[in-house]
Amino acid sequence: MEALYERLAEAASGLSADGAIRIVAQYEPVAGVGAPVAPPTVKLKETDGPGQLFEDRWVGGQRTKVVLLDQRQSQANRCETALLEAVDLGDAVVPHLALHVTAEGRELRMTNLDAPHRSRDAYFRDALDEAGVKFDETDTGRALRDAGTGDVRAFLESAPSDLVFGLWDSHRKRRVQLKVPRTYTSEMVGLDPLSGKRAAGRFDSWNFPGDNVELTADGWRPVDGTGKKGSKGKTLKASAVGHGMIPPVEGMGGVTVRAIERNATLAMAGLRALRFGDASKEYVRAARALLAALALLGDRLAFAAPAVRLRSGCDLLLVSERIEWVGRGREGVAVTESLELDTAAQALQLFEFARSRAEEAGLVWSKDPVRLRPNAQVQQAIERSFRLEGIGEAEGE
Repeated sequence: MEALYERLAEAASGLSADGAIRIVAQYEPVAGVGAPVAPPTVKLKETDGPGQLFEDRWVGGQRTKVVLLDQRQSQANRCETALLEAVDLGDAVVPHLALHVTAEGRELRMTNLDAPHRSRDAYFRDALDEAGVKFDETDTGRALRDAGTGDVRAFLESAPSDLVFGLWDSHRKRRVQLKVPRTYTSEMVGLDPLSGKRAAGRFDSWNFPGDNVELTADGWRPVDGTGKKGSKGKTLKASAVGHGMIPPVEGMGGVTVRAIERNATLAMAGLRALRFGDASKEYVRAARALLAALALLGDRLAFAAPAVRLRSGCDLLLVSERIEWVGRGREGVAVTESLELDTAAQALQLFEFARSRAEEAGLVWSKDPVRLRPNAQVQQAIERSFRLEGIGEAEGE
């Protein structure tokens, strides 16, 4: 493990011929090759309607049509979720921000590992510490707010995963907004996709009429089929309130693909670009190596298992996986070498070794998150969003 760490530290600081770590994995549907899988549904600009993402790429030197099964942002989120679970289980120490909310009897939590914009999310901007001080005016909040590309130590100390998966401080009005590109990327695609179709509908065994209900003060009531507006001025189909029959109609279905691939990279150039102010050379070297180990830990926690579920209708079995160092090319071909880091347990061991080295170099990591609570406006908005109101009440407002 020490030899692996030293090689990682040298690569992350640009002191070796290693330029990246690459992971190439092949999957197949759990039902077998040829079974349909469900890509994510997105809103297409061309049609302003739902669709799936198809594009042409060069695969093995051949122009190949692919369908995107999981985007980079989604893959990063899977790694962050896995890291947060490891933290909650006590398996790993990763500093993070934690916003705690109580609304409608529910205990809620949002961290920079699951917030839409990570530590730079507006939820944290509008948060208070446990003493009622605005987060951006606390020592930690101010340090994160004022960090620049020349010194990102504040993020390393309080929200290190942001430096791995990328951040953009777009919600705070500053002359120069901090942007840190992700150093870890991963995506999954299906090769040579064939689009399918499905029939979607709903059968009502009591033959409830499929249209014409009127919203009322205490809910809704059925009306005749003349299409006349009721006293509330709004007549809807019964499906709007969860009743009625919907005849089967043709809809967008899954896709069948020849193969499924995941490609992930950890770019050493991105780690080398991180600056830590006037920190010592030993600190900088250890910090970059620690972030590299954190990225690998997130990947292994999320994807080292024998199967992965991307969404309903997209359960995939891991068929093969190759993890490799990628170095400076020779005679037009990049030099690769196998990297043995197959399991999450191995990645955790590497991460803990890297953390101990960083702490020896002067890094201080708290085992406890930065606890925050929402300000009054956000608290009110969250409570409102969780309040279950009847249709009539909502219409009355």
